[in-house]
Amino acid sequence: MTYFAFLLKFLGPPLVILGLLTWWDARKGRRMPAALNSWPTWLVIVGHIIVAVLYTTPWDNYLVATRVWWYEPDLVSGLIIGWVPIEEYIFFVLQTLMTSLWLIWLAKRVRLPGAPFEPQARRARRARWGFTALFGALWVASLVLLLSGWRPGTYLALELVWALLPILLQVAFGGDILWRYRNLVMAALIPAWLYLCMADFLAIGLGTWIIAPDQSVGINLGHLPLEEIVFFLVTNMLVVFGTILVLAQESQARAPAALRNFLHRFVASPSPTAAPGDA
Repeated sequence: MTYFAFLLKFLGPPLVILGLLTWWDARKGRRMPAALNSWPTWLVIVGHIIVAVLYTTPWDNYLVATRVWWYEPDLVSGLIIGWVPIEEYIFFVLQTLMTSLWLIWLAKRVRLPGAPFEPQARRARRARWGFTALFGALWVASLVLLLSGWRPGTYLALELVWALLPILLQVAFGGDILWRYRNLVMAALIPAWLYLCMADFLAIGLGTWIIAPDQSVGINLGHLPLEEIVFFLVTNMLVVFGTILVLAQESQARAPAALRNFLHRFVASPSPTAAPGDA
């Protein structure tokens, strides 16, 4: 299966369905809840796509250049930017778009907490700093693994060092906010993660891309390596965590004033009762 065929078969249908569901919501006037209406959803999605492409591009190019994984030449278009085919860059965009649209569709339906948010409450502080300590420890352990030079741990260490740093920043900023919206986090994260793992399982089985056996730990679900399972978990965490934190009203008072002022020069913050730009 070619990489473009993979994109059409596995990213195309859910995006079409989510696009139609988004259109239907707009037609019916279904809006984002006030608690998650700090910014227009289209702006949040575009912002995450830009960040995903910029942050992932050098890392992914390094993986392919060092043969941590690679693509069957006959199954890609041949248009290469750096070491990576154009299809991979398209995948960065489509995965971020798919997970974002899924989360936003769910946000209009999942029951959200109604009690007032108390960021100084003991439970909120414990959630925020507990998540920060957990992901901080995981990041340090991943860095130690990478620096150890243990070759079978190369891919796992590279992806965890790359992904856990921004996740650490996200939970340090708003781990308590994410815990508050945990029903939405899990409802958005788990189906997107499992679906992409299933698609990757089929793509690897059909030879669309190849994971270097000597640079992975050798733990597989069928022929799906542990590293790929972890990859789709952490990348979807980045999208889900980031989208909720940007949209949440609770984040606004916590964001630096300079950043808020800079952004508001270009986009006016919607009122809690309006829903301009709902995706």
